[in-house]
Amino acid sequence: MQFDDDARLDTSEVQDVRGSRVPGGRATVGGGVAGLLALVLALFFGVGTEQLGLTDGTEQPAATASALAQVQQSCRTGRDANTRDDCRMVAVVNSVQDFWDEEFERRSGSYSRSPTVFFSQRVGTACGAATSAVGPFYCPGDRKVYLDLDFFEELRTKFGASGGPFAQAYVVAHEYGHHVQDLMGTLRRSQDGRTGAGSNAVRVELQADCYAGVWAHHARTTKDESTGRPLITRLTDADIRDGLDAAAAVGDDRIQERFQGRVTPESWTHGSAQQRQQWFQRGFESGDMARCNTFS
Repeated sequence: MQFDDDARLDTSEVQDVRGSRVPGGRATVGGGVAGLLALVLALFFGVGTEQLGLTDGTEQPAATASALAQVQQSCRTGRDANTRDDCRMVAVVNSVQDFWDEEFERRSGSYSRSPTVFFSQRVGTACGAATSAVGPFYCPGDRKVYLDLDFFEELRTKFGASGGPFAQAYVVAHEYGHHVQDLMGTLRRSQDGRTGAGSNAVRVELQADCYAGVWAHHARTTKDESTGRPLITRLTDADIRDGLDAAAAVGDDRIQERFQGRVTPESWTHGSAQQRQQWFQRGFESGDMARCNTFS
């Protein structure tokens, strides 16, 4: 995965609060793998935090001004995105949102851009305070994507994914798939609180995987405003394999087998490894969000 060295990154689409203080006093969603599995329940389907495992409200040390400005100072061009993980995520956010802006306009709609918040350990959101244990997530309350960059190392070491830049890009594109669902009213219409292989919780996640694939299909042709050229200049078959591998690694069956030694489809919230790969592949091969109807 390669970015145009001369492209200008838009850091206004990322809020870097790594190391900043989060007000205490509120329960936070936690529980490691359990938190990852239960995230959609907590944010979208009304499951109370008391069912998910909690941390206390201890505050983080206050961040310095330089810590809060890491991205703004360091991530200026595509060349930076080719050498730094955080700058790469800025570039992916730019590319994903440029695509959805164009796609909504093509469909006579209006896309509202959503910031990604880089945080460390713990963060306050309109959906409540959350820890890194829940993994990357989208909060419909403030329409922001939240990401602790340390998750990508956990994706490789804890969940067994092969890693790579596009595995990271897949995760970000998946969360923006939830933002698209929010804008289209899909999240609101899907809130029934159920779990299981055929539940709306799973269908929401699989559709977000498909939307991530749709973006990937168009990533090399979506133009960057600063250059008039595509921001992503190279996306290889190996990159797509890394994305598919990441999708499989966070399948409910893989996670349950790895961490509890048995598979319980009745508790699924994200879908199986095969399903997640299948829907990402469908989006990637078709490039058509209309092919991502996981509810039919």
